[in-house]
Amino acid sequence: MLEQYKNRYRTLGLNIAYYRKKCQLTQEQLAEKAGIERSRISKTEIAWVGTSLDMIYRIADALEVEPYKLLMERD
Repeated sequence: MLEQYKNRYRTLGLNIAYYRKKCQLTQEQLAEKAGIERSRISKTEIAWVGTSLDMIYRIADALEVEPYKLLMERD
């Protein structure tokens, strides 16, 4: 992951965690719904790894939110 995008990945991770908790899902439950390994969800939430658009779409679908909401800073 490029250092210049670290804050954007941090925003993505925080939003995934926010919407996951809002849906009352564990990381394991979200991972199962999205067809992703739990460790990948964890690493994405803490901005440890970058992620693809495909992964963002799968997570957004599992959380039932529009993908752009995962990328935008919340107030």
